[in-house]
Amino acid sequence: MNLLAALLLLVLSGAAEAQVFDPAKVGPPLSNAPAELYLPVGAAYLRAAPEVRAERVGVIGFSHGGWAVLKAVLAGVVRRPDEPPFAAAIAFYPACDPPTAALETDTLILAGDADDWAPVARCVHWRDAIQTNGHNLRMKIYPGARHSFDAPSPPHSFAGHYIGQDPAALADSLLETRAFFTAHLIQQRSQ
Repeated sequence: MNLLAALLLLVLSGAAEAQVFDPAKVGPPLSNAPAELYLPVGAAYLRAAPEVRAERVGVIGFSHGGWAVLKAVLAGVVRRPDEPPFAAAIAFYPACDPPTAALETDTLILAGDADDWAPVARCVHWRDAIQTNGHNLRMKIYPGARHSFDAPSPPHSFAGHYIGQDPAALADSLLETRAFFTAHLIQQRSQ
């Protein structure tokens, strides 16, 4: 079965932000509406669809969207109390603020060790500091990969940072994403 045909995912991209967000600097995002606030609205929309099993909605975010995903997987931070948590979450090259609550969703973080926009050390700290409460938390760090390692464009300077595709990280991240969502959304769904 085609994975895309089997899954309906909520996707949040940093590219949707109207202003540039620099997670390497201390302080809140530069956006007027925090990206993580879009997640409950999008999840409610998907869960209302008759073909969607409400308890099997996953989320994936890239850059600022990945930062928002890491907010959404924390208990009581973004999710409304009357809604289920996401069944699985993937954050690509996110900025990682110190966690403010325990994990409530199985989560995969994919990051490059050469990312100068969202330094991987912050995500290592996030991973090591968070209380998992029995949830699966994995982090894969790609050697030499920069911010936007899955982008179609070659490495280049943007907004004072060096970003762009890393073919090895791109290929592996696609396999990791497929395997993670299959294990957490498809296989659990059939049980």
